[in-house]
Amino acid sequence: MPTFTTIHDVPIALLDEHGPELATDRDVTDLFGELWEHKPDVVVVPTSRLATDFFELRTRVAGEIMQKFANYRLRLVVLGDITDHVTASKSLADLVRESNQGEHIWFLPTLDALTERLGR
Repeated sequence: MPTFTTIHDVPIALLDEHGPELATDRDVTDLFGELWEHKPDVVVVPTSRLATDFFELRTRVAGEIMQKFANYRLRLVVLGDITDHVTASKSLADLVRESNQGEHIWFLPTLDALTERLGR
């Protein structure tokens, strides 16, 4: 079960590190069903909850999941250390950099980084 909180007046859903893996857009739709009554603006997903394929862009898993969040107008924060993944893939490194310049999908290492980002 997610934890619901507010950071800088922004409603947040924090997924636990342990739980069902998000591997398909259907998994994300099911998650949204759990979250909907709490109306979060931001959903924080630890890297441990994402399928390994998420970080291999050729599989299109990241694109499908990110698009689902965009369609539902929810911001996605991928939380955790993804250094190994971005080191291994220039395309992923580019995606992370571009996403972090925007307002809807962020790749952040810690909750403190999220708190700082939301405080800007």
